[in-house]
Amino acid sequence: MRWRTILLRYYFFLVTCLLTALEAVPIDIDKTKVKHTQPVESAKIEAPDTGLYYDEYLKQVIDVLETDNHFREKLQKADIEEIKSGRLSKELDLVSHRVRTKLDELKRQEVARLRMLIKAKLDSHQDTGIDHHALLKQFDHLNHLNPEKFESTDLDMLIKAATSDLEHYDKTRHEEFKKYEMMKEHERREYLKTLNEEKRKEEESKFEEMKKKHENHPKVNHPGSKDQLKEVWEETDGLDPNDFDPKTFFKLHDVNSDGFLDEQELEALFTKELEKVYDPKNEEDDMVEMEEERLRMREHVMNEVDANKDRLVTLEEFLKATEKKEFLEPDGWETLDQQQFFTEEELKAYENLISLQENELKKKADELQKQKEELQRQHDQLEAQKLEYHQAVQQMEQKKLQQEIPPSGPGGELKFQPHV
Repeated sequence: MRWRTILLRYYFFLVTCLLTALEAVPIDIDKTKVKHTQPVESAKIEAPDTGLYYDEYLKQVIDVLETDNHFREKLQKADIEEIKSGRLSKELDLVSHRVRTKLDELKRQEVARLRMLIKAKLDSHQDTGIDHHALLKQFDHLNHLNPEKFESTDLDMLIKAATSDLEHYDKTRHEEFKKYEMMKEHERREYLKTLNEEKRKEEESKFEEMKKKHENHPKVNHPGSKDQLKEVWEETDGLDPNDFDPKTFFKLHDVNSDGFLDEQELEALFTKELEKVYDPKNEEDDMVEMEEERLRMREHVMNEVDANKDRLVTLEEFLKATEKKEFLEPDGWETLDQQQFFTEEELKAYENLISLQENELKKKADELQKQKEELQRQHDQLEAQKLEYHQAVQQMEQKKLQQEIPPSGPGGELKFQPHV
């Protein structure tokens, strides 16, 4: 689990080599006061999906490396910079032959998978003369120059690729959400254009009513504040709010007992706040917006609490955060319904982009239609020639019969028919 923690959680991915040194302080908890508390076996906890296209390959490499005692021992003593810089990758040269053989096989499978994907993509465009070796250069999580062997270069590239990609993962999610909101508004406005004035006014009135209904929700506590955590302590953990203790809270919500609050464990703390604003049964509540709100809450808490920016919260970082003024007297939290996702200029630019894409698709559709018509014309022409040829053959056979010339057989031989 140590290696998995580092590669799959440090920026979702690549953290923390101080697991053994920073274990949570043992705390006696009265389990009789805690509701719905069940022991969690770390072995049963699945690693989160990183969202990377090479996610499965990453997990498989980690699984194999975890089986090597030498590598695992080196990892325990390494620090974050040693991992990120690639120095730890050099230790791959010392792993057992069995491990290297398994890593070689994994790399060959990954190269074959990428080649298959490349071929499928290019075949869809009817391209020919595929140079897989050249195209593999675009995948920077493995060394394409040696598709047969897994080397220290491969491990170094895999770590750096995961670090770079996952650092931009949240940013990409925000951008996709913004596009989603602009598309929603674009489709709403386009729909209004199809209505007469009376129906349009009804739709606008309904839209405003739903908007106000969504905004009418209880106060949302500032994520990571004492009020917010005490609410979880009381309503989720079933404990007396007057007995709130940060150490106990940390221990309770470190679900896999690894000494850290990771991104998933943090996001779970915001469920009560999100339920104040979003209900899947309500037409006015958008669950895509709820996930964006969850992401914003988690990012905010990480920025406030995660001192070393490794995207994991240690007990020490958590306790220091509870001593800050922001923890005791936080500012109000602005939910998404209080914010503007995009400007009119941005929406206009997005609509122009959509228009260009639609025009391009229409152009391609027209070209395909022309090709279809040309193929149909050629087909009709061939059918006409075939019919003309068939008619000519029939006429020749009729002339032969009229001239009493024996018809020819299938092999060109003459068929003589005696007169009776």
